Amino acid sequence: MAYKTILTIITDTDLVNSALDSAVTLAQREDAHLDVLCLGVDRTQTGYYYAGANAFIQQETLQKAQEDATRIEAGVKTRLERDSLKWSAEAAVAQIAGLSHLVAQRARFSDIVVMPRPYGEHRGIEDEAAVEAVMFDGQAPLLVMPEDANAAVIGRKIIIAWNQSAEALSAIRRALPLLQAAESVNIAVIDPPQHGPDRSDPGGALSQMLSRHGVRTEISVLAKTMPRVADVLRRHAQDIEADMIVMGAYGHSRFREALLGGATRHMLENTEVPVLMAH
Repeated sequence: MAYKTILTIITDTDLVNSALDSAVTLAQREDAHLDVLCLGVDRTQTGYYYAGANAFIQQETLQKAQEDATRIEAGVKTRLERDSLKWSAEAAVAQIAGLSHLVAQRARFSDIVVMPRPYGEHRGIEDEAAVEAVMFDGQAPLLVMPEDANAAVIGRKIIIAWNQSAEALSAIRRALPLLQAAESVNIAVIDPPQHGPDRSDPGGALSQMLSRHGVRTEISVLAKTMPRVADVLRRHAQDIEADMIVMGAYGHSRFREALLGGATRHMLENTEVPVLMAH
């Protein structure tokens, strides 16, 4: 198994704010084909205009989205023409309400999707919508790249956030090419249940499965000494100098995480190292 089709989605005309450079580096490293979706977003929501203004506003915002998509595509082609890799770029326009379907169609046929953190400066509602569309509707693994991350050197020391969930196991299976290439893989188990099949050997069954795939693992059982699981994982990554985290995403509903927060949301907001997620 290997990553042979890598997708990145760009919604900002300033390519510096995208994960394009990281996607290029990963595609070269994996000898993969890079697909770039250059997405102009009409951020208006039909039905929220004052009477008589709908047609004018829709025409203006749609034209702006088309211009954005064209500018993004031109910038991407200029950037990629100087690199030796297989690539394609496609311009498209979507309203917020239809963005998920468009992104999911592209993600569904990709081995991995590379995107920047969806929260913070230069980020908009379309970035969060695209991230969720990749994992929920596209059923694709997502590699989230912080601004300063270097895709050329990531994946040497990887942390797996293991909580025995289906989401975590899905992320691990999707991350196998990176896990097999890593120098070391740390299985982090936070406050394992006292009753269960793994109570005497937390992470042992997972470690055995991965070893049969040639993955070198060690297990760390951690106490939840901080209120948020994401903060425990981030501190553990700093302590052992890990350069990537693999974890399941949205164990709770997206609505609950949007209202109350959760490990997925907090990690996406604050991670300093790349995170590979899958649902």
